[in-house]
Amino acid sequence: MHAVTRWLAGPAGPQSFPYSVVLDEFHRVGKHFVEKSFLALLDEARQTVAARTPASRDAPTRQLTDFLDIALDKWDSRYDYRSYLALRLLRLPGAADDLSPAADAAGRRARDRLLVRLVADTLAFEMSAAAHTTGLLPQQRPGPAVVAKRCRLGVRAVTAALARLGLAGAVGTGDPPIAAAELHAIAGDLVAAEDPPLRLTMLPVHVTHDEYLFIRVLQSYECLFAGVADELRVAVTVLAQDAPGAAAERLGYAGDLLRTAGPLFSLLATMQPESFRTFRQYTDGASAIQSRSYKLVESLCRRPDADRLDSVAYRSVPEVQARIRRGQSTVDEAYRSAVSDGRLTGTDRALIARRMAAFAGTLTQWRRTHHRLAVRMLGSRSGTGYTEGTPYLAAISDAPVFTAVTTDRPATDPTGRPHA
Repeated sequence: MHAVTRWLAGPAGPQSFPYSVVLDEFHRVGKHFVEKSFLALLDEARQTVAARTPASRDAPTRQLTDFLDIALDKWDSRYDYRSYLALRLLRLPGAADDLSPAADAAGRRARDRLLVRLVADTLAFEMSAAAHTTGLLPQQRPGPAVVAKRCRLGVRAVTAALARLGLAGAVGTGDPPIAAAELHAIAGDLVAAEDPPLRLTMLPVHVTHDEYLFIRVLQSYECLFAGVADELRVAVTVLAQDAPGAAAERLGYAGDLLRTAGPLFSLLATMQPESFRTFRQYTDGASAIQSRSYKLVESLCRRPDADRLDSVAYRSVPEVQARIRRGQSTVDEAYRSAVSDGRLTGTDRALIARRMAAFAGTLTQWRRTHHRLAVRMLGSRSGTGYTEGTPYLAAISDAPVFTAVTTDRPATDPTGRPHA
């Protein structure tokens, strides 16, 4: 409290804010248990920043404002999935209006950089805890075998991203902790000047070790789904522009983003169920049902049925719900229109149909894996965020991704290779 008080007594510049002191306190007890007097002081700091800064905020001011909003979500009674994962601070790349090749390549690269950094940070934490060089989240730490498994799965989860970044083979395939250390070193070189520090995005609610893994894997999937949404959005656009080759590439790339990151679920499955049940007591109000990125992906594939659009799933993301009601275009609609107008025929139509079917198979497999993992962790318990938990996931796991094409095909092309 003294450090924040001193900061308030001075010019209260965003660049001099004592982030480390605040993080230390939150990590010492968990966000749910931070003293009210300290939260009140942080609220005063937030008000001071708002009063002393101009309407046009620079990057340091925006970072501090976002950090304090996330730190104070429970204090403000607006705690949810997005604040739990500090998504505003992650600055998820995507949703750019500029579809030029340069901007497109930059967006893809930014997403890959963030994914690699998130996973590398996760593994660095695991190794630091195993080496007893960090006191962060000390409860229920896993043994050496689990740590080694996490290192192996984490490296696998970003292998494709590293290849896309031109770093194929930069991480060894031998001893998992050594490979994880190599990955962490590479990730350090991927940090751009405009990237907020990842440490600001780790505000667990409890002091259970596995919550770090849980948060980082969910952040990684948010990054991936933001990327998939961008690919689908462009696929809709180029289908309308009679560019089937470009649309097929987008659909294939979107599917590959999810498919090649499959080890993320295997990584999450190493989480100890008792650890998950310990910290989830304090996450009520935060549920993946509130994921904007996932709902964007689902709704860009096809318009949700009326009952789903009016359900808690879409009421939890009102901005996405509003976009759909305003007539957001979908891959399903773009494909149907191109076929009915005679603009998509022959081999081009077959190619797009195959890519749609492959993507649908990949997304359906992701849903089913999510459901199985939730059953393992939750059993019959209700979900957080006022959802019914695993029955909800079971109900949506086999919902059609598209309706315009048959989607019961494997996610491979006729040669047996995954779609490019």
